[in-house]
Amino acid sequence: MKIDPATHGIIAHTAPVKPKTFNDMEEAARAMKEQDSRRDSIFRQSLEAQKHASELLEKKFQEAVKKAKETPDTGRPIRDFDLD
Repeated sequence: MKIDPATHGIIAHTAPVKPKTFNDMEEAARAMKEQDSRRDSIFRQSLEAQKHASELLEKKFQEAVKKAKETPDTGRPIRDFDLD
């Protein structure tokens, strides 16, 4: 990077050389296969989670209903605005 001392502006800039991601095609192909298997694994986990999502939501709802029945309803909460 070259900077003009009078104006403090950049005169010239050379971008750094980026290293290669893969050294050869076999390594790139291996990385693609690993990425495919990882993607399939994540998809299967997501699919299993979706299968059980309705059961989980039902359990959460039942727990919320039980908690609501246990705690008494005290009416509207008093706000700071109401005290003025």
